[in-house]
Amino acid sequence: MHELSIASAIVEQAEEIARADGADRVSAVTVRVGELSGVVPDALDFAFEVARDGTALADARLVVEPVPALAWCDGCAEEFAVGIPPFFWCPRCDRPSQELRSGRELEITGVDT
Repeated sequence: MHELSIASAIVEQAEEIARADGADRVSAVTVRVGELSGVVPDALDFAFEVARDGTALADARLVVEPVPALAWCDGCAEEFAVGIPPFFWCPRCDRPSQELRSGRELEITGVDT
């Protein structure tokens, strides 16, 4: 379960941010998780509960903001959802897309102390 290593990294980074802000505890961490990132939000939430134990995040909650996978079609200037499993053909003009605009994100966007 790679979500445990990801959750551990989130806890470490959030602790560093809190220390830099002069705080000794974190109440919440917000992360953006792309649909194609390979991260299962429920597994990440469970892993976060394990990883935060005994840290400045012991009582913190994890807020997951899902990011849909969106592609861009140069042929007709259409942005469209690719879904799971991903399908990169434009539903409007039936051409393959060459550009994934979102969906691979895995980033911390907020640490509340």
